[in-house]
Amino acid sequence: MIFYRQDLTDAQLLDLYKKILKPRLIEEKMLILIRQGKVSKWFSGIGQEAIAVGVTAVLDESEYVLPMHRNLGVFTSRNIPLHRLFSQWQGKANGFTKGRDRSFHFGTQEYKIIGMISHLGPQLGIADGIALANKLQNNKKITAVFTGEGATSEGDFHEALNIAAVWKLPVMFIIENNGYGLSTPTNEQYCCENLADKGVGYGMESHIIDGNNILEVYNKLSKLKAQMQENPHPVLLEFKTFRMRGHEEASGIKYVPQELRDEWSEKDPVTNYRKFLIETGVLTAEFDDQLHNEIKQEIEDNFAIANAEPEIVPTYEGELDDVYKPYQYHEFSHSSESQNIRFIDAIRKSLEQSMKKHDNLVIMGQDIAEYGGAFKITDGFVEFFGKARVRNTPICESAVVSTGMGLSINGYKAIVEMQFADFVSTGFNPIVNLLAKSHYRWGEKADVVIRMPCGGGTQAGPFHSQTNEAWFTKTPGLKVVYPAFPYDAKGLLNTSINDPNPVLFFEHKLLYRSVYQDVPNDYYTIPLGKAALIKEGKKITIIAFGATVHWALETLEKNPEIEADLIDLRTLQPLDTETIFASVKKTGKVIIYQEDTLFGGIASDISALIMEQCFEYLDGPVKRVASLDSPIPFTKALEDQFLPKNRFENELMDLLAY
Repeated sequence: MIFYRQDLTDAQLLDLYKKILKPRLIEEKMLILIRQGKVSKWFSGIGQEAIAVGVTAVLDESEYVLPMHRNLGVFTSRNIPLHRLFSQWQGKANGFTKGRDRSFHFGTQEYKIIGMISHLGPQLGIADGIALANKLQNNKKITAVFTGEGATSEGDFHEALNIAAVWKLPVMFIIENNGYGLSTPTNEQYCCENLADKGVGYGMESHIIDGNNILEVYNKLSKLKAQMQENPHPVLLEFKTFRMRGHEEASGIKYVPQELRDEWSEKDPVTNYRKFLIETGVLTAEFDDQLHNEIKQEIEDNFAIANAEPEIVPTYEGELDDVYKPYQYHEFSHSSESQNIRFIDAIRKSLEQSMKKHDNLVIMGQDIAEYGGAFKITDGFVEFFGKARVRNTPICESAVVSTGMGLSINGYKAIVEMQFADFVSTGFNPIVNLLAKSHYRWGEKADVVIRMPCGGGTQAGPFHSQTNEAWFTKTPGLKVVYPAFPYDAKGLLNTSINDPNPVLFFEHKLLYRSVYQDVPNDYYTIPLGKAALIKEGKKITIIAFGATVHWALETLEKNPEIEADLIDLRTLQPLDTETIFASVKKTGKVIIYQEDTLFGGIASDISALIMEQCFEYLDGPVKRVASLDSPIPFTKALEDQFLPKNRFENELMDLLAY
C-alpha cells in the first residue's frame, strides 16, 4: 500500500492516525464486552475505519454526515463522549435513543450525524433533502451519506441518485463495497464491474477509491469537496474495502474463503498507516504506545461511567409522550370577510398563505410546477414563489418523502404531493418506518405534510380511487387528517403545515369541485383532533368523514324525521373520542360510515372503542357501513355497487328499528 502525504503537515498526519486508531481500539474492547454478554449486538467495522474517518475529517463539524452501522469512526471523529456511545449500546438513558433503538440507529443534531434505519435506502433521500436545504441557503455545505454495496440494489438508491443529479445537489454518495451483503457475495448482487459505473447512468461524476488508504480517502475527498462547493453537484464514490468480521458478531465469517481474509488482512488500514508514519519519522514507537495507552484509558473510564448508569425504568407516560414532538397549537382567528369557494380553492388558498407565512416551506411533487399539478392546485405558484420552492420531482415517491425528511432535519418544512393517494404505496416505507418513528427513536421531528388526493365516485378505477387512510392510522407517530368541507380543509391544512409532526392530509377528489362553502379570506387555523358536530339529534349517532359526511347529509335530508347526531371526524389521528363517546352516551345507537373497505378500516377501531367505553349506554349493536371488500372497479355500475352510498340508508333504518 502506497501513501502520498501531498501537502499534509506532520500534525495533520498524526491527527488522522489518532482518529483511525480510536475506533479500532474501541472495537477491540467491544469484542471483549460482547463475549462477556455486556453488549447484546455488534456490527464490526474493523478494516473499514479509513473511510469513516477520512470522510468525516474532510467535512466541517457543521456539515451533516449520514453513516451506517460500521462507521464508528464517524462518531468518534465528531468527538462524541465515549460514555454516551457506551450508554447507547447498552440501552441506557444517557444514550441517544433512551433504550428504544440499538447500535448506530440514531441521530444527533448536536453533532450533525443522522444515523441509519435498517431499511438502508431512505437515508440516501434524507441526504438529498439536507443538501437541498443547504443549496437553498447557498451556504456551500456538503452532505455525505454512506451505504453498502448491498443497498445499491434498492430502489431508493437509484431514486436518490437521480434526484441529486437532476437537482445538482452537493451530496457525496459513499458506497462501502466490502465484498458481502451479510453472506451474499458481490457476484450475486450485481453484474457491473464497478458500482461507480452506475453514476454514468445518472450523469453523475463518480470515482473508485482505495477504502483502506486513509490518505487517498482524505486527499481525494478534500479536492472533491472544494469542487462541489464551487459548483454544486453530486458525486458517487465507490470505496473498495473488506469486512474483516461477520455481518454481525453472531453470524461469523465461515462463508468467507480463508485466502480472501488473508489477502485483505495484509491491507489493514490501521497497521499499514502506522507503518508508513513510523518509516517516515512522523510517528515514533514510544509515542504510538503513549497514544494506545491514552485511548485505552479513555475507553475504560467512559465504560465505567456508562456501566454505573442505572437501567432504564419504563413508564407508559414516558413512552407515549415521545411518539409525537410536542406541539403547542396556536390559533389564528379570522375576520368576517369571506368568499364562497370550492374545496379545491380552499386547499390552494391554504398553500398560498402558508408559503407566504413560512419562507422555509418547500412543495414537491410530480408536475406541480409549471403544469400546476394533476388537479391544477399549484397552477401559478412557480411565478410567485419560484422553482426553488415549488419543485417538480421525478417519479420516485419513496426518495421524495425521504427528501422531505432531510429538509425537515435541516431547518425546512416540506409538503409532498402524491399525485394520487394510491401512489403512496411506493413511498410507504419512509413514511411508516422513517417519518413516523424518528421522534420516538431519537427526538427528531419530521416536519412533513403529505397531501393525498383520494377517493372514488369518479370512475377512475383501481389505481386512482382508493381511500387508504387505514394504512396510516395504524402507525404510531403519524397524524391523519381528512376534511369534508372547504372551511375545514383550509384551516386544518394550515395547522398541519404548522405542526412539526408528519401529517397525511387526505383530500377527496370528488369534493374538489362539487362542494362550495363560505371560507374566510384571512389565514386561520383549526386544531387537529377535534371533530365537528354537523347535525344534532337524540335517536342515533352517525360518525363519518370525507365524502361520507355529504352522503350522510343527503340521507338525512331525504329523511327529515331522523333525529341524528352527525359527527364529521375531520381528524382520524388524533381521534376525538370525547365527542364520539358523549354523543353515543346521549343517543344509545351508533353507525359508522366510511368509504374505505370494511375489514381493517378505522371504523373497526372506533367500533371497538365504543364497545369498550360505552357498552352500558348502547341500545343496539355498533354498525359499520363501508365499501365492499374488493378492489375498487372502474365501470360506473360496478363502482356504484362497490361504494357504500346505496346501502347506508337501509342499514341506518334497520339500526333505528332495532
